[in-house]
Amino acid sequence: MPGYLSLVLHAHLPFVRHPEHEHFLEESWLYEAITETYLPLLRMFQTWERDNVQARIAMTMSPTLCAMLLDPLLCSRYERHLDALIELAEKETHRTHLDRALNPLAEMYLREFTEMRDLWRSEEGNLVRAFGRLQDAGRIEIITCAATHALLPLLASQPQSIRAQILAGRDHYRSCFGRDPRGIWLPECAYEPALEPALHEANVRWFITEAHGLLHGKPRPQYGVFAPILTESGIAVFGRDLDSARQVWSRHEGYPGDPRYRDFYKDVAFELDYEYLKPYFPAPQRTFTGT
Repeated sequence: MPGYLSLVLHAHLPFVRHPEHEHFLEESWLYEAITETYLPLLRMFQTWERDNVQARIAMTMSPTLCAMLLDPLLCSRYERHLDALIELAEKETHRTHLDRALNPLAEMYLREFTEMRDLWRSEEGNLVRAFGRLQDAGRIEIITCAATHALLPLLASQPQSIRAQILAGRDHYRSCFGRDPRGIWLPECAYEPALEPALHEANVRWFITEAHGLLHGKPRPQYGVFAPILTESGIAVFGRDLDSARQVWSRHEGYPGDPRYRDFYKDVAFELDYEYLKPYFPAPQRTFTGT
């Protein structure tokens, strides 16, 4: 029998917004994710659309992430951050112009950051609208998450809190994309039967749980994680594949452990003169610049 591969990307960040500070270190999580993940994803999806590639991917856009992506203050600060990255990359292309090993790398970063800024501006800084348009065109499916990414089984004794988390997530999704979500990524893939009344009320048709949440079901699923099952209320349950997860997360078995993989912690911030880099740090200390 033919099988089907489901690729589901979980796009979530905790909510960080500090207008009382001109620069705030933790806001860099958002700016880095936009540059390294969300804009490159959008570029790839748009390339598929241009080339009429018939491939579909589901991705979460959590309420906290969407709220930050739609916030005018954070969007203006992100553009400032991106301008600074381009300025630093330009300086690096000049500093390394005689270094045959490093100069192509500096030029690559300059080209990449410039492309990201062009894409950001072409979408008027509204990535929620850009991804929503791809969903409307049938290219991707966007699913939601609990309102604050709360670990829902810990709220099992407070069903009203579970209901608030799930329905607020649904309502925020509706305000962003003009429709109700069909699926939800349970925070940390953690499932508990107490979640079902709220999921049913929100008209969620499917969710993802950790592999053992499916494998230890009663009755045991005939095909393990390789086929969805239905709960008593008719909601489809998909188990996260362990082998695929290891490929992404494990430094022993996955691509992060391969020497050709770009080490996340390799950054000029810890290699060059502090005064040279000081204008590009979000705090008065050495921290990642993204180059």
